[in-house]
Amino acid sequence: MVRRDTSAGELSVSLRSVNHRGLDLHFYQPPELAAYESAIRAILKQNIARGHVEVRISLNRKQAEATGYNHQLLGHYVALFRQACAEFGLESKPDLNALFALPGVLETSIERQLLDSSLEAEILKAVTACVKELNAHREREGRGLCAGIEQEIREIETHTEAIAAIRKEALTYFRQRLQERLSELLANALSEARLAEEAAVLADRSDVEEELTRLRVHTKELRNILASGGETGKRLEFLLQEMNRETNTILSKTSGVGEVGLTITRLGLALKAKIERIREQALNLE
Repeated sequence: MVRRDTSAGELSVSLRSVNHRGLDLHFYQPPELAAYESAIRAILKQNIARGHVEVRISLNRKQAEATGYNHQLLGHYVALFRQACAEFGLESKPDLNALFALPGVLETSIERQLLDSSLEAEILKAVTACVKELNAHREREGRGLCAGIEQEIREIETHTEAIAAIRKEALTYFRQRLQERLSELLANALSEARLAEEAAVLADRSDVEEELTRLRVHTKELRNILASGGETGKRLEFLLQEMNRETNTILSKTSGVGEVGLTITRLGLALKAKIERIREQALNLE
């Protein structure tokens, strides 16, 4: 929160940001400050890329000194008070302090003036200072999140290499599945061209080396994105979708390949859990 003494009174500006896919601004301010909203939005858009941001602005106007009271208006309020007491059978006396607080009863040395454009520069200066405080807090939070994501990346690499290490053990099952399917195709007397095409498709579906290679590349790119800084959230989200897709393909290809397949399934599910954790943390990164 930022507080400033301005020509019109004490100005308070506070910004609160939570997760959001884009930039979603919500203003909470008195109607007399609505004229400055467009200029405030421009500053926020220049300095904040994403998040659900609550913008709270208040102005405690300077109070004028009382010089007297409106005798006619006060008498009217007192008469209404006594009339209500008589109608409801109440015995009570009016509270003069409460009556003086009613609009128009007290007369002041100066009239309440409408705000003009001269206040805009002071408001924008306070908003700019508040944005700097918000971004400094988000940067500190981001560094902590990046450290957590780095740990998840290391575990993804560990699981990926564990799958690669036992992949050769699954090749026997892959070859057996390929031979069984080729036997079925040969029994159907397919042409040589069609048989070659089917064999190529089956061979591609019978190993996970390509998916493991892509996972390694994507994991390296994760680190590059975190190291480069800037607007990382959206780039991470897209890359994590690709990593999740590769993991799903690995799980699909290794189903039904014996005990080795069960081990790969366990590692693959662990991979998906790590990817999802990074995705959740990436929502907090701009």
